[in-house]
Amino acid sequence: MTDTSTTRVAQLAARRHTEIISDRVVPCFGLRVAGLGAAVPRQRVTNHDLAQRLDTSDKWIVARTGISARRIAGVGESTVALACDAARRALGNANVAPADVDLVLVATSTPDSACPSTASRVAAELGLRASGFDINGACTGFVHAFHTGAALLADPSIRTALVIGAERYSSIIDPNDRGTAILFGDGAGAAVMTRAPATPGGPGVLATDLGGDPTGIAVIEVRPGSPYLTMDGPELFRRATRGLVASATAALARVGATGADVDLYVPHQANARIVSAAAGRLGIDEAKVVFDMAERANTSAASIPLALEAAQRSGQLTAGMRVLISGVGAGLAWSTMYLRWDQ
Repeated sequence: MTDTSTTRVAQLAARRHTEIISDRVVPCFGLRVAGLGAAVPRQRVTNHDLAQRLDTSDKWIVARTGISARRIAGVGESTVALACDAARRALGNANVAPADVDLVLVATSTPDSACPSTASRVAAELGLRASGFDINGACTGFVHAFHTGAALLADPSIRTALVIGAERYSSIIDPNDRGTAILFGDGAGAAVMTRAPATPGGPGVLATDLGGDPTGIAVIEVRPGSPYLTMDGPELFRRATRGLVASATAALARVGATGADVDLYVPHQANARIVSAAAGRLGIDEAKVVFDMAERANTSAASIPLALEAAQRSGQLTAGMRVLISGVGAGLAWSTMYLRWDQ
């Protein structure tokens, strides 16, 4: 490399340091997350419970997935019920009245019924006079919904959006399939989003990335006519890790950032090995990574909001942080948002 090139690289690095580390980038969407909420079913199913009927063990599952237990929905714990429980907690934490909600978005691939939308059923249960619709993006659904909510908050008629990830994956999992029964759980997480000015150093979305690889549809799917999810585990591991890394890298690059600039990484909680591999390739220290699958397993679209709520409750997520959320799921589709957090 010539002296001139070296100088230019140094100048670019210094500029990036000024713009990113000093938080002077203007968000492309100004917003605040005013409150988070979580809900999980009452029944806790451990790896030891599964080992009573499947050819597996707690040691084998933990070593390969980082999962020790999962919550499984029972009678009365529908997708709508879980979504409503999480939404009530988020609204309470945000001190937002139901009458002030203008938009309801629900990310789910396990609705209780095909029509009307889960969002409409949630609005009815909560007494909201709000428009709403569902987003079926499987494990990346919440990031898609968050992105959609952020964009729609630019509409002056929408002041507050309720964004929910809710899943009842036990309804599409073959309980006798060791390959999937050990991985998935049920639950819901919700976020109350409000508009904020897009100002330098202010809260909001700094960068996004959306993408996918439809050649991977068969890697994880519920095939037409089948009641159960099928999955090619090894191939999904490879593709999911690549997708998470590529999407996060692209989003960060749009504002000249790298993994070193991330204060907290909250990826889809599919598998501890996937999360660790993605963080390593992105150059994010594991101390800055949220691992929330040990007691909940993979809750698909609910995993990221559940992880955010847990991180905030524990003090791991605080105002002013640069937060990277990234999901990859069936389709194959992926989505990333790089946020400056404020609550």
